[in-house]
Amino acid sequence: MPDRQPFPPDFLDSVRAIVGERGLLTDPSSVAPYLEDWRRLYKGSSQAVIRPANTAELAAVVRLCAQSRTPIVPQGGNTSMVGGAVPNEDSSEVVISTSRLLRIRDLDEVDMTLTIEAGVTLKAAQMAAAERGCLLPLSISSEGSAQIGGVLAVNAGGNNTVRYGNARDLVLGLEVVLPDGSIWNGLRRLRKDNTGYCLRQLFVGAEGTLGIITAAVLKLVPQPKEVAVALCAVGSPEAAIGLFKRFQMSDASSLNAFELMTGLGIRFVLKHIPDTLMPVETQTPYYVLVEMTTTRPEAGLRLLLEKTLEQAMEDGIVADAVIAESDAQRAAIWKLREEHSEAQKREGASIKNDVSVPISKIPAFIQEAAQACEALMPGIRAVPFGHIGDGNIHFNLEQPVDCDGAWFLAQGEAVMDTVNEVVRRFDGSFSAEHGIGRLKPHMLEEWRGGAELALMKQIKAAIDPAGIMNPGKVLP
Repeated sequence: MPDRQPFPPDFLDSVRAIVGERGLLTDPSSVAPYLEDWRRLYKGSSQAVIRPANTAELAAVVRLCAQSRTPIVPQGGNTSMVGGAVPNEDSSEVVISTSRLLRIRDLDEVDMTLTIEAGVTLKAAQMAAAERGCLLPLSISSEGSAQIGGVLAVNAGGNNTVRYGNARDLVLGLEVVLPDGSIWNGLRRLRKDNTGYCLRQLFVGAEGTLGIITAAVLKLVPQPKEVAVALCAVGSPEAAIGLFKRFQMSDASSLNAFELMTGLGIRFVLKHIPDTLMPVETQTPYYVLVEMTTTRPEAGLRLLLEKTLEQAMEDGIVADAVIAESDAQRAAIWKLREEHSEAQKREGASIKNDVSVPISKIPAFIQEAAQACEALMPGIRAVPFGHIGDGNIHFNLEQPVDCDGAWFLAQGEAVMDTVNEVVRRFDGSFSAEHGIGRLKPHMLEEWRGGAELALMKQIKAAIDPAGIMNPGKVLP
């Protein structure tokens, strides 16, 4: 399909008058990095990327788009796993990037809040909190490039959900530019505010389809006084769940992360990612990463971790384990987990399934989903991993050895349907933390049809009647 001219006359001149030369990219080589998602599933087209320097500029640009009915694709760090920040292919949409909204507006150590603009990366936000003795307890693999606005727009989960919840659980207030260009200032630091509908939660997880998040007030917690990390070799997901229950019973309040990995997944990391090593000698089909933290001085967390693991080994739940002795060793263990997605990408084509089931059902789900995929495509390699402590499993499938990668990816819908049939039997969700984006809107009718989907459409129509905000994402 040939590109068409979507913008009215003088549209880009009007945009340039608002954001200046630095805020408007039109050269194809400058625009190109904003047009393809991290997984390279989608490659769109747009004549312009707009980069406002502040909320007022962004609102003025959105007003222009609303007047001309120019569709908008909001984009943060462009780390979406479901194509949620990529424009379509016909050049009809303009990309609005939040990458220049970089101010940390306030950090209050008494209120324990961080007021921050949407373009700040999650890693930079964590560092800003740490400099003041606080912790922003949200952690995801892409935190070095993922921006706060995008993280909130997809309601990211991550490694610490078992203790602190998803992104929405850390949001006290938001500032949002609405589809007509007006600004909703909901940057409240209140822990209790029972004054009508909780509007901020409409925009968290909406993937930019209702408005563009420009700033947020986030909850902070005290920095931990002690951190203990262990890598445990286990024989099965059942053993992993048994170990999880023991840590919950011993001290649930200090359990920060509980991550499941397969031996195959770790071998991919060791093969493809430089400077990685395996600290556990015993080879087992599965491994668990445990992280415990506490703000209590001299809490004896290391001793608690040792005792729990010793008893688990005596009872045959854990085959082997190693406890990190330094920050460097903790980072090395975490690297084995954090590099799973990149290692699978380098191994070959992979089909990703971000799903959740009740924690108690994880072992049966993994077994049945692996069997179903093997029956569908002999030789397919299942690499489930992820946040077993909150029921979120990334049930990824790697192409069979010597299989054509392009052919394998073309089977993606059939493979996802096979996995999701098992997910449905266990009362799970086909999207746990990555969102819907362009990849999964067609699934909503079947999974969330009836009154639930009708209500979503009514909300969209009420807030964005012209349908210019991130069209084609989330809703079918």
